[in-house]
Amino acid sequence: MLFCHSQPESYHQHSASYIREALAPFLKNEEARLMAENGAKRTPFQSILCAATSPAVKQQEESLTYLNQGQSYEIRMLNRKLVEYTDISSKYVKSIVRVVFHDRRMQYMEHQQLEGWRWNRPGDRILDIDIPLSVGILEPRSDPLHLNTIEFLWDPNKNASVFIQVNCISTEFTPRKHGGEKGVPFRIQVDTFTTNEHGEYMEHIHSSSCQVKVFKPKGADRKLKTDRDKIDKKALQDREKYQPSHETTQLKECSPWPDALNLTIHSSNSTPSPVYHSSPTSCGFTDGNCSPNQQGELLMPRRSDHLLPSTSLQDTQEWLHRHRFSPFSRLFSSFSGGDLLRMSREDLIQICGPADGIRLFNTMKGRCIQPRLTIYACQQQPRNQPPIKPGGGDIYHALYLEELTVLDLSEKIAMLYNIPPQQITHIYRQKPSGIHVLVSDEMVQNFREETSFILSTIRDENTDGFHVVLK
Repeated sequence: MLFCHSQPESYHQHSASYIREALAPFLKNEEARLMAENGAKRTPFQSILCAATSPAVKQQEESLTYLNQGQSYEIRMLNRKLVEYTDISSKYVKSIVRVVFHDRRMQYMEHQQLEGWRWNRPGDRILDIDIPLSVGILEPRSDPLHLNTIEFLWDPNKNASVFIQVNCISTEFTPRKHGGEKGVPFRIQVDTFTTNEHGEYMEHIHSSSCQVKVFKPKGADRKLKTDRDKIDKKALQDREKYQPSHETTQLKECSPWPDALNLTIHSSNSTPSPVYHSSPTSCGFTDGNCSPNQQGELLMPRRSDHLLPSTSLQDTQEWLHRHRFSPFSRLFSSFSGGDLLRMSREDLIQICGPADGIRLFNTMKGRCIQPRLTIYACQQQPRNQPPIKPGGGDIYHALYLEELTVLDLSEKIAMLYNIPPQQITHIYRQKPSGIHVLVSDEMVQNFREETSFILSTIRDENTDGFHVVLK
């Protein structure tokens, strides 16, 4: 149902013409300014933020507008369809208004930054819609999962006004060090969609945005006054280097926000992030000095788990989940292996934070922990079994111990046989004289680097486990 103020019927008969007459000089000036800035190009829609631009912005830079936290600001949705743009066939269009980061690196960290804000401000929203003040909008909605986004429908044959409130301030996303830090700039972006042949609002027709900074209440007014005083003190020649301040802010045409289309259909076509499930195949020992019952799998080299430039988008998502980077899977949803590998260590630290950024960089580059001890182990072959290696000879596997303990050695042997470490009850070392010495932590610590062993197994009569003998 179209939202409007409750007014007498006589008011509605004359209000439309009254508003058009009142806005006529304003709209004429705004169109003249847009024509001067964009040349002869005219867009089908115009979005105007009713807040003054800063005069302390140089000519070649983008305009900057200051807003007060929690204050309602009007965005006027103006339409030129009847004049020159006749491709829109639907009765209504959907506009999505969002507050996003202006800086590219902050955009990469948007998900983490917004989650941190949600944690510190439970129950609050970054962007709200002031419904009582808004005029000409239909079905206003604030998605609880998207704190920085609102959406609504409006009639493209008429103009509409939506009042928004930005509840976060720019310094909330600035690392606090000594006080007085500059706040990060935001963007207010409006993406507009029309319906497709199925009646879904999925056909993008226009996007525009502007740069803003948000201050605590009345802080924007003080900052604007400071900028004006600063420019007034400059010489006339220096003033010409800066843009003149305008009472309203024209949102400039831009590319649609990457997930704008996804947001319009997420309720009907949402799919969970891909999750990688792995279940290692168990393998048991047989009686006596023998081999695992899946000897072929034991000796086959494992698939490389390194991230490659040719890794696809889906495989990259699986790789992130396997290496415990699931919180960043959404952030890197459009990254292939080559995209991630091109990122520097500093980029990853900026995006993921110091701890996870360094870990992700080291994991991508295949930097493993330097083992404290490396030994080589060969499984003893039954006498009647032909050699697996072409041409005969034994095959040794490298075991890398990060801790010089029996537990770490048991885990590495269990990984070699693809069994739970609990099935290995004891590890013995067979001396040349034939005696079996129980392996302890002290014995492991005295193993020489790159020592070679032949492994054999003996079933434990009292348990379901096995003894491992090193020869």
